[in-house]
Amino acid sequence: MASIPPTVPGITSAPVGVEKHRLASADRKSAIVETAIRLFAEKGFRGTTTRESAAACGVAEPVLYQHFATKRDLFNAIIDAQSQKDAGPFEEILQPFLEKSDDLGFLTALAGEILAWHANDPGCMRLLLFSALEGSELSEMFVERHASVFLSKISGYLARRMEEGGLRKMNPELASRAFFGMVGHYAMDKNIFRMRQGDVPDAEVIETMVGIYLRGMQA
Repeated sequence: MASIPPTVPGITSAPVGVEKHRLASADRKSAIVETAIRLFAEKGFRGTTTRESAAACGVAEPVLYQHFATKRDLFNAIIDAQSQKDAGPFEEILQPFLEKSDDLGFLTALAGEILAWHANDPGCMRLLLFSALEGSELSEMFVERHASVFLSKISGYLARRMEEGGLRKMNPELASRAFFGMVGHYAMDKNIFRMRQGDVPDAEVIETMVGIYLRGMQA
């Protein structure tokens, strides 16, 4: 995406006009981000043109460039929007456990939220998969600014429990990734690859996977 002059015809310099434009601009910028997430998740980054993005938002291409001069700017906005949407539920569910020693409760809540995230927002995972396969920097940015921060909290909990003697001592980050890999892979098979999972309810899936994990982790 090439940069364009930072001017948009028809914008008045009067104080009232400027304030009105700012409000409209914020709403429009948010709409562009949401539309970009949907289009990229459906068609990939190489398969989505700026013209299609602008048309889907109901704006001209120059207006799109006015808000996001480069693709990296748009990627940053996507990461910010997705992080704000994802962080809240995880924080709310896991926070009560971070200072406790309830491994079963902690992992059960974590597994439930992982499954819910995949089921409620499969477009985000499609977006990240497209990003990785097409060599886009979005997936790397997501890991650096969102996933790595979240994983550090899980690793921190496991490390504390290892020091307390409740869990076997090992690399806590690898232990965190092992749990995410088990539950997340199941969720991707179900929601992205549409593999037949039978009629197994999520509660049974969570109980089984948490049980397997804990039997291998408990001291």
